[in-house]
Amino acid sequence: MIFVTVGTQLPFDRLIRTMDGWANATGSNVFAQVGPASSYKPFHIRTRADLSPEAFDEAMDEARIIVAHAGMGTILSGLERGKPVIIMPRRAIYGEHRNDHQLATAAKLAHLNGLHVAADETALLRLLSDHTLLKNGPALASGASQGLITAIREFISP
Repeated sequence: MIFVTVGTQLPFDRLIRTMDGWANATGSNVFAQVGPASSYKPFHIRTRADLSPEAFDEAMDEARIIVAHAGMGTILSGLERGKPVIIMPRRAIYGEHRNDHQLATAAKLAHLNGLHVAADETALLRLLSDHTLLKNGPALASGASQGLITAIREFISP
């Protein structure tokens, strides 16, 4: 199953429409959390507007690939599980967000093993079809490194 998530604050119909068309063309099993404000109604993927934290974790665990907006929580949740994560940043020019901070997030994190950035719908479809790229990687640590913890302790404790 491919799990698609757009968060709960804003719709991301461009991503959901692209995934719906791809699922139709490929017959792939796709489940999407589409948020409460989505106006696009998919025909070929299963959707829920919202998920409880437990249901979200379950979908993340079951997914073989995670496709999402460039939200930090989703990125970290996927990489902590060692899952391939494809992000397509929301764009202000399309009214998907008030600014392009997701482009900056994607650019800053693009080097992470297991994270793949799709600049647009065409790039997303290309990534979904490239099975050599989309393999599970090593899981990202879910906590801070000991070096970071030590540096913070030294900074705050004289």
